[in-house]
Amino acid sequence: MIRYIRRAAALCFVLLVALLVNAARVMVFEAGSYDDNPANRRIAINRWGQPRGEILVDGRPVTGSRDSRQQLRWERTYTQGPLYAPVTGYASQTYGTTLVENAEDSVLSGTDPMLAPLPLWNDISRDRRPGGDVVTTVRARMQEAAYRGLDGKRGAVAAIEPSSGRILALVSSPSYDPGVLSGTGPAVTEEWQRLNTSPHQPMLDRAIRQTYPPGSTFKIVTAAAALDTDVVTDPDAPTDTPDPFVLPGTRQVLPNEATGCAKASLAYAIQWSCNTVMAGLSVKVGLDRMVATAQAFGFNDTGLRVPSWVAKSNFDTDMSDDQLALSSIGQFDTAATPLQMAMVAAAVANNGEIAHPHLVERTTNSSGTTIDTTPRRTYRQAMRPSTATRLQDLMIRAVEDGTGTNAAIPGARVGGKTGTAQHGLGNTGTPYAWFIAWAQAADSAQPAVAVAVVVEDAEASRTDISGGGSAAPIAKAVMEEALRLEAEARGR
Repeated sequence: MIRYIRRAAALCFVLLVALLVNAARVMVFEAGSYDDNPANRRIAINRWGQPRGEILVDGRPVTGSRDSRQQLRWERTYTQGPLYAPVTGYASQTYGTTLVENAEDSVLSGTDPMLAPLPLWNDISRDRRPGGDVVTTVRARMQEAAYRGLDGKRGAVAAIEPSSGRILALVSSPSYDPGVLSGTGPAVTEEWQRLNTSPHQPMLDRAIRQTYPPGSTFKIVTAAAALDTDVVTDPDAPTDTPDPFVLPGTRQVLPNEATGCAKASLAYAIQWSCNTVMAGLSVKVGLDRMVATAQAFGFNDTGLRVPSWVAKSNFDTDMSDDQLALSSIGQFDTAATPLQMAMVAAAVANNGEIAHPHLVERTTNSSGTTIDTTPRRTYRQAMRPSTATRLQDLMIRAVEDGTGTNAAIPGARVGGKTGTAQHGLGNTGTPYAWFIAWAQAADSAQPAVAVAVVVEDAEASRTDISGGGSAAPIAKAVMEEALRLEAEARGR
């Protein structure tokens, strides 16, 4: 009898060992596959089982959490949702996350290992810490000024602190309230369908995810190439570019909106936006050096993160001379995000160097202790410092007595460049209005802000629309707020 009991005990022991081995296999080796299985409802329940951390602007949260008392318990809320949607994105239990909500999801949801009290704590305990907070670089007053300036028109504004790369404003219009996508159920589905079928594309982040023909604002890049390669050594010296100018290898005549462009100097061409001069200079610079300069400013970069991904701004690398001439004045296939053109202005303002743009200043745990800080680092050296100094003078002339006078700010150095970008079949669409600029207080050692504005549907006829008329006043309002904030900070 004892022998049978021993056999039964041995069999039970073997079965117990097999059960423990299988449990260990599932928990250690296959846990990841179960976690990633979309049929595993526990992951979603756990994910939304506690409030997310907050996204902060000027030290104040622009997000929140609401207890729905449903299975997916905590729903995301947004303060001034349409204003900050191009920064925060949305966190939806139905449709996932975007923008900062996505890029910093591990911190906000409490799964980031940096939030754990000990290394590997989360892996061992399979526990979730309270969500941490994300402190952004955005300044509320500048964001509000840009949003008011666009006033619901399709367009975008991007503003950067040139010396640090901190993104001070990022606005896309028209916008939407991300809070309508929180939660589950038919109402959320209806809002999703409404937003995605709207002809105004309110969920498109035009500041970093939409590219536009930059028009004449791209002439700053072309001017940098001409100066850096010594094609132009004296910006005030006449060029040999005729008006009218026939595109190389074609019979197509390139027109000018401005007068006095025949053999005009580079300085005059920037001041009054002469197409012919800039197109002629680009052909002299040549394709390879124009491409190198454009890429030094950030064009063709597919890897830019701020920390959300940024759409690639395009400058073709294989073109004929006539295509190059058009590309050099922001036409043909040249396309840029507003953030990219703000980086162009920032490069001029910051002696040729572009600091890596970033939206997140630091992240903290739920108690406010910093766990990570975004360091200041160089993104590109776009041009020689001497070239940047010359371009500063040329952009200042354009504001003081040129196409950009609507951006002038008394008591401050302001440099700018207008742009009117044609688009549509046969260029029949209302042109986009562009303006890029930078501003420096008279008593400051460095510029406070660089900004780019694009307005898609400016209310003007094709002959009247201009970056100076439609976009420059918006840029001015944003720059004025930046200068006020800088003055207030110095006065503390």
